Amino acid sequence: MFSLTLWAKAAVLTTQWGRHARNLHKTAVQNGAGGALFVHRDTLENNPDTPFDFTPENYKWIEAIVKNYPEGHKAAAVLPVLDLAQRQNGWLPISAMNKVVEVLKVPSKVYEVATFYTMYNQKPAGNHHIQICTTTPCMLQKSDSILETIQKKLGIKAGETTPDKLFTLIEVECVGGRVNAPVVQINDNYYEDMTPKDIEEITDELKAVKILKPWPRSGRFCCEPAGGLTSLTEPPKGPGFGVQAGL
Repeated sequence: MFSLTLWAKAAVLTTQWGRHARNLHKTAVQNGAGGALFVHRDTLENNPDTPFDFTPENYKWIEAIVKNYPEGHKAAAVLPVLDLAQRQNGWLPISAMNKVVEVLKVPSKVYEVATFYTMYNQKPAGNHHIQICTTTPCMLQKSDSILETIQKKLGIKAGETTPDKLFTLIEVECVGGRVNAPVVQINDNYYEDMTPKDIEEITDELKAVKILKPWPRSGRFCCEPAGGLTSLTEPPKGPGFGVQAGL
């Protein structure tokens, strides 16, 4: 009983300390990867009065999105509806987040979601949103050299946009393509097996408004072994292969 009481007191103190720590977390905090703010600060272009409303067509899309989830679970639609707002506006001002809260009628956890995922832009982004993964698998494949190369070529650092508004560069955590590391995501497309030369070529082609083929740059079709197949090298044997004759 004594140890249980101490544990209960410790839990209460920990909870109170955690809440106190969150209350102290009021200053502008930068995401070390992309330079985005986790705490909103009103600006001339991003404040609650910034004009934003969904188009009639997108209101219909929202209705379709919400129907994908059980009744009473509209909060599950927060991510896709935020994405819809960003695709319409190009980025996510606080007014767009407030509109998502209003439309979905969910508790105001929308801002926490929008600041957690690097896919959401809390400030205007360039036409080409370059996201370089530097998590362990990509780092081991020298993704740092790709980041360094593109920073020099574009003359910007992670978290910045080129003066012509053509490129925005950020550094992100895993984008889910580690078997093809290093990976760079540009808008909705993945570019894999990247080298510093590849990222230079890609930016040149984007400047020239060329249509780029995404996926591996090394010649791999998908995520098969880089040195060639080591298994499944023969056609399937068909039903019954290897089964005992009596079966």
